[in-house]
Amino acid sequence: MSTPGGRRVLVLNGPNLGRLGKREPSVYGTATYADLVELCESAGKELGLPVEVRQTEYEGELITWVHEACDEGLPVVLNAGALTHYSLALMDALKMRTAPLVEVHISNIAAREGFRHESVITPVADGIIAGFGFTSYTLALRAVAGLLKDSP
Repeated sequence: MSTPGGRRVLVLNGPNLGRLGKREPSVYGTATYADLVELCESAGKELGLPVEVRQTEYEGELITWVHEACDEGLPVVLNAGALTHYSLALMDALKMRTAPLVEVHISNIAAREGFRHESVITPVADGIIAGFGFTSYTLALRAVAGLLKDSP
């Protein structure tokens, strides 16, 4: 199975996720961002999904990538990092989506600080997967594959 027309799935990551392995290992583990990229690409191959993993520290760049996904009808797996909790601009961009969107988090955001309990992304996503470490990403890619399979 592959995405219609061979379109890729964008796995988009927001601020501080490029620091995985160094950032709060007690929360995010010791695996690196490079490990995450390798895992997502490998999972994509298993699912027949071409996967492109990106990370940025900048809200505007993330929004530009979402616009690209909307314009090209690309499915998105999104870990917006802290932008999850307050970026109304990102939420507005995601409302324009034209393909599946799965929100993903490495940690269980509901079990962390109070401000992390609220996501402005969740109401515009097909679903959310959180708390399973890097496995959250492979589960999200499986969810995208299922959504694509079930779509007309």
